[in-house]
Amino acid sequence: MEKKLGIYSLIASLATSVVIVILFYVLASQKVSAQPEMYKTVDVYAGMVYVFILSMIVSASIWPGVIEKKFMK
Repeated sequence: MEKKLGIYSLIASLATSVVIVILFYVLASQKVSAQPEMYKTVDVYAGMVYVFILSMIVSASIWPGVIEKKFMK
């Protein structure tokens, strides 16, 4: 049970973070194409890394509790 909880939490955290990073990329790419003199693609890639790290930290603290409640039912 404990091992499954860790694996499911990791998968959920990764999936959540990837979805958030893709959303960030789409929105940031639109901003770069609208104002190419202000923003560069390097800014978008650095932002993607930053958003991924932050979303992993947040989702890694949220998902284990949610998944544990699901398993207890």
